[in-house]
Amino acid sequence: MKDAFIKYLKFEKRLSQHTILSYSNDLNQFILFYKQYSSNQSIEKVDKRSIRSWIVELSLNNLSPRSINRKIATIRSFYKFLIKRDYIKKNPTASINSLKTDQTIPNFIKEKDIKILFQNLVVKKDYNGHRDKLILELLYGTGIRISELINLKINDINLIKKEIKVLGKRKKERIIPLHENAYLEIKNYLSIYNEKKNGDDFLMLTKNGKKLYPMLIYRIVKKHLSSLINSKKYNPHLLRHTFATHLLNKGGDLNSIKDLLGHSSLAATQVYTHNSIEKLKETFNSSHPRA
Repeated sequence: MKDAFIKYLKFEKRLSQHTILSYSNDLNQFILFYKQYSSNQSIEKVDKRSIRSWIVELSLNNLSPRSINRKIATIRSFYKFLIKRDYIKKNPTASINSLKTDQTIPNFIKEKDIKILFQNLVVKKDYNGHRDKLILELLYGTGIRISELINLKINDINLIKKEIKVLGKRKKERIIPLHENAYLEIKNYLSIYNEKKNGDDFLMLTKNGKKLYPMLIYRIVKKHLSSLINSKKYNPHLLRHTFATHLLNKGGDLNSIKDLLGHSSLAATQVYTHNSIEKLKETFNSSHPRA
């Protein structure tokens, strides 16, 4: 079973090292359980009953539904690969459902704090300074994901139309308009971009001209956000959540926000309505004569 999973990880070249490690740990846990659960350890003999028993054991060990669902997703993905490669004929995970989880409301930065962030943002007048400011402008101004930001290329920027072309999940393209500040920051950045430009034409580069990587973006975002605002988390996704929440609070159409975020279904976008409802409650309590 483990050999088949190693082949699967090699096949899935798109996976990050962190994801590969996570998948490996999940599979090792399942293999260990299955060895104790059944005398027959062949991957062809794993059935839905043994997988459900594993899920029950994980629950009894007080693992959160969200963590259990991640492990289910790992095993489900693995068996889909086995089906594709004709290792097995029947998928034992086909009727395995994910556990229900409490819906978490995304954290976001208040409008006044965002204004303070950009008004008081101080960066060096060098390449890294312009790049770091542009990173913040694009994450908040367009709501793009970290991976989408990293993979932006020069040809994806249309300064005439003031828009960017983004390649999202499942290689779906979408067009996102640029507000004036983001547009000006891109122009400022491009004026010194050529000193770092490499052959791949990626927009975001390191000081050595290499393609930017996720951990560096995390550090940049945390550095600037932690010095100006108070939050439990300082990750790039916080700016994406803030982008969506502010649009909703200003009366933005939910379907339009869905398209801007690159969500495949409206359900993923509706989580932001919880924050919008809280804003409505604040308005009601401060404005209604009987509140």
